[in-house]
Amino acid sequence: MTNAKQHSPRRQFLAKMFSASSAMALGLMVSPAALFAAQKVYVQRVRMSEQPDKTRVVFDLSGPVDHSVFVLHNPERIVLDLKGAQAKGTIKTSGAQSPTVRSIRHAQRNLRDLRMVLDLRAGANPRSFVLKPTGNSGYRLVVDLHKNGKAVAPAPVITAEDTKQKKRDVIVAIDAGHGGKDPGAVGKRGTREKDVVLKVARKLKSEIDRQQGMKAVMIRDRDTFMPLRDRIKKARNYKADLFISIHADASPDKRVGGSSVYVLSKNGATSELARWMAKKENSADLVGGVTLSDKDDQLASVLLELSQDHTIEESMDVADDLLASLQSVNKLRSRRIEQAGFAVLKSPDIPSVLVETAFISNPSEEKRLRTSAYQDKIARALMKGVRTYFRDNAPDDSLLASLHQKHQG
Repeated sequence: MTNAKQHSPRRQFLAKMFSASSAMALGLMVSPAALFAAQKVYVQRVRMSEQPDKTRVVFDLSGPVDHSVFVLHNPERIVLDLKGAQAKGTIKTSGAQSPTVRSIRHAQRNLRDLRMVLDLRAGANPRSFVLKPTGNSGYRLVVDLHKNGKAVAPAPVITAEDTKQKKRDVIVAIDAGHGGKDPGAVGKRGTREKDVVLKVARKLKSEIDRQQGMKAVMIRDRDTFMPLRDRIKKARNYKADLFISIHADASPDKRVGGSSVYVLSKNGATSELARWMAKKENSADLVGGVTLSDKDDQLASVLLELSQDHTIEESMDVADDLLASLQSVNKLRSRRIEQAGFAVLKSPDIPSVLVETAFISNPSEEKRLRTSAYQDKIARALMKGVRTYFRDNAPDDSLLASLHQKHQG
């Protein structure tokens, strides 16, 4: 049946990593790359068989998999989300034609998960479980489709009313760069970066707050100075799902212009891991929902590196979507995602991006940055990128994820 409790992708990811803790305790050296690669599971084949009271659907897997199941009506469908799974080419289906299952289709939900949809001829109550390898058989996900009326607890039906009551909003932390005694870059006409980006940040907050299932929080909402690491801390206190730092670039060459998006570089991540390790003994902070203070140094280091690497990957996904939307309002300084060791990007468990909206040192771009109309365009473009990202990456316990499931099903 459906997992009783849903967690965010980052927490699920780190929870899986703890399965390696016993190996660590035995002194086995397991690299983060190897652990991450071990999570990939392939669906190799689907088999169906008919029994008097049910239809059995068996998914042959290359390894164990976490999954959830839910039911959709009108038309009748069973939807399975397989965490960290992929289809291995075309999934072959074997077995007799089923009076219950009309067809089986699949699609990659995001870079990590696979969605399988069983289109039914009639309603059925699913019961699912994973079997370990035995004999010549490998791992198998078994879904028994009991005919309606049999004594099997049905999978929960997600309705719009249910999701409004039980699901949380996605939290986007918006950081307007600089502030207070730090004006940031200053344009030829006296335009201060801190003022422009605060206006854009407020407009972006308004755009986000109008979206169902999304909520924006401001890291600074007035002209105040805030140390860089305090900005990360504030975002983590808000339990943010995404962190966007908004800036306006500058160059000695006034001809240079364009928008760009940055994520944390590997060098920046490495130095940050050392800082987190140094403070872990005196910290009750959670990283991806996991405390490090009670872990030995080797395990804590691996978990931190896994979390940071996973966060950088998600940050790259966000940055790619933001670049695609920004190019509709300004030329791109670079069509590739930039990487740097900016302090505000160093959260180990929140996907974080820094957006350079334009060059305030470029007279033409400075002129546009000063106008409310152009600030609106930037905010709407950023909103579009954020919406695109969460379309495939909304946390499982969020209203957005439920709404997307309902729409895709």
